[in-house]
Amino acid sequence: MDERRGYLTYDGHLGVLRGMLLRIAVVTMCIAAVVFVFKEETFAMLLAPSECDFVTYRWIRDFVHIFDASFELGEYHVDLIATDLSSQFMTHVSTAVYLGLLGASPFIVFELFRFVTPALRDDERRYSVPIGVAVYLLFIAGVALNYFILYPISFRFLGTYSVDPRVHSTITLDSYISTFVTLTLVMGLVFQLPVVSLLLGRMGVVDARMLRSCRKYAVFAIVVLAAVITPPDIMTLILVALPLYLLYELSILLLAISCRRSGEVLPDVG
Repeated sequence: MDERRGYLTYDGHLGVLRGMLLRIAVVTMCIAAVVFVFKEETFAMLLAPSECDFVTYRWIRDFVHIFDASFELGEYHVDLIATDLSSQFMTHVSTAVYLGLLGASPFIVFELFRFVTPALRDDERRYSVPIGVAVYLLFIAGVALNYFILYPISFRFLGTYSVDPRVHSTITLDSYISTFVTLTLVMGLVFQLPVVSLLLGRMGVVDARMLRSCRKYAVFAIVVLAAVITPPDIMTLILVALPLYLLYELSILLLAISCRRSGEVLPDVG
């Protein structure tokens, strides 16, 4: 610390950064170790979306039964296999690390907030806490959407799809976990759209009027993005594109509210 000027030197900043990364690594590894020990419970949770009696299907069945008591979802079974000698152990280790990072994410957000706060102005610091909370909650919402809706329906469609009755699908465990983790991360990130839009609005890059006028282009971009990040089936594409469009509309609403609070005049477009 430079006592005369009241700020950290370059070496001081590196020291603070190293301390932050060390604390994050320790907390992540501790959570990963707990996940690793509770192997049965962990994989029961992760493999649940592959079962035909998953909670999402029970919800769908109970809802449809209100209108049609005879409705039943067909049962299915897809075998998960391990093809390499070490694949189950390595998948166990990597899964523990992934869930360790997910479990440590509130602490990671807190540490990042502590790291950047000294560099913020007073007005920026006032907005940083709600933005940090929003980032985390939106990420969890994306994770939940993938776990309860996107992944089970995608797995059911793609895992049971067959070009001929003589061809049977067997999915490798590492393929199952890697696809699950990838979709979880992608959904957590794309759910940050309202936060990104609000930050861009604060920087003067976009505003509510601009987003309103670009709706038709946004719909096209959302459909393309959903097609890129999801497995190749129309149902999954719709399940991703719909919440993304709702987040786009939420972004417009947040920008309009922010504009009114700042006292700017927002023309009504569309």
